[in-house]
Amino acid sequence: MWLYVVVLLAVLWVLGWLWRDSLLVGKISEKFVFVTGCDSGFGNLLCKRLDRQGFRVLAGCLTQKGADDLQRSSGPNLKTVVLDVTDSASVQRAVEWVQGEVGERGLWGLVNNAGRSVPMGPTEWMRMEDFHSTLRVNMLGVIETTLGFLPLLKRARGRVVNVASVLGRLAANGGGYCISKFGVEAFSDCLRRDIHYFGIKVSIIEPGFFRTAVTSLEPIERELHRLWEQLSPEVRESYGQKYFDKYIKIQRFIMNTFCDPDLSKVTDCMEHALKAKFPRTRYSAGWDAKVGWIPFSYAPAFVIDSMLNTVLPRPAQSV
Repeated sequence: MWLYVVVLLAVLWVLGWLWRDSLLVGKISEKFVFVTGCDSGFGNLLCKRLDRQGFRVLAGCLTQKGADDLQRSSGPNLKTVVLDVTDSASVQRAVEWVQGEVGERGLWGLVNNAGRSVPMGPTEWMRMEDFHSTLRVNMLGVIETTLGFLPLLKRARGRVVNVASVLGRLAANGGGYCISKFGVEAFSDCLRRDIHYFGIKVSIIEPGFFRTAVTSLEPIERELHRLWEQLSPEVRESYGQKYFDKYIKIQRFIMNTFCDPDLSKVTDCMEHALKAKFPRTRYSAGWDAKVGWIPFSYAPAFVIDSMLNTVLPRPAQSV
């Protein structure tokens, strides 16, 4: 008897959650959304989809060419601005430009999508500037951009959508990428708790591996070669040429095998976070995230260490 009651309550809870999750906000044509990192990838696709749905889209692109190309392929309700999230003056100019566009209506959505992945590689191969180059975009850029737009978001009681990663839940390689995405997770959690009093909702997108500029093999391999060449002879000898060659092969295998070309799986999550009356706190995008990375992130450390150590090569002078 109690089993039937528990099952019934569970079914009712699921149905209630699904109904609540399906509720959408209205007056989309009056809502402004600002997206960073729109030259290509998730940001570019998201802007085009939001534009077609009637949002007033404001797109921040790193390059003028990216801004011009996006503007040409979109409708009149989409406008672009050049934005470098590592440059405080550029961020401030973007804030002022958006303020002029939205006026008293405020900003409904801020999507912090801009990011970079390289350099990635063994931790000992990195120099401090290698960490800085990634952290300035993926973490500090997110923080500064969010702080700049908060007054406009408060005016509209809007949403912040921060793009983290499954590698913000489980650190699988050295360099600044995993560190920065862990930082985005922590910043988003703190921000959500601090500003919910103002009606602002914060969502975190945790994509798995997708085929974008961030996972492009050419810059990844180019940076690995640069890191290898800058090592001292002593450190390079401790790893050995075979280690380096196998590391390159593993990166090729991962990117060619696991990167999903369907970017809409990520932009669907971003759209829901912007359109739903009750957006989720976290969205996992991609089957590798749902059945692999996210569940593994809860496993004991020795399990993950053993799995990764099985895949990665062993240095020449390892014990």
